[in-house]
Amino acid sequence: MTTDTIAATVRTKANVYFDGKCVSHSLELPDGSKKSVGVILPASLTFNTGAPEVMELVDGACRVKLAGSADWAEYRGGQSFAVPGQSSFQIEVTQTLHYVCHFG
Repeated sequence: MTTDTIAATVRTKANVYFDGKCVSHSLELPDGSKKSVGVILPASLTFNTGAPEVMELVDGACRVKLAGSADWAEYRGGQSFAVPGQSSFQIEVTQTLHYVCHFG
């Protein structure tokens, strides 16, 4: 089990999306940067982005297709992918996905 120690403000009310298929908690670090830590259950979902995002995958497996791309890419725990701001991505989670999303 990996444990990271950080100073952060945590919003204890969960962000629940797609009828509970994605649940996360928002974090704000002292430098003002924002992250979310969450889980996505096996499903096919589409997310829209405001700010650019880097999805750091802690555990699990998925396929991702970025807006404007014809190709799917496969990712597993220990990998990450970047999504531009004001865009979207499709994700097919094949094994429950634990992630940290870095915004900005």
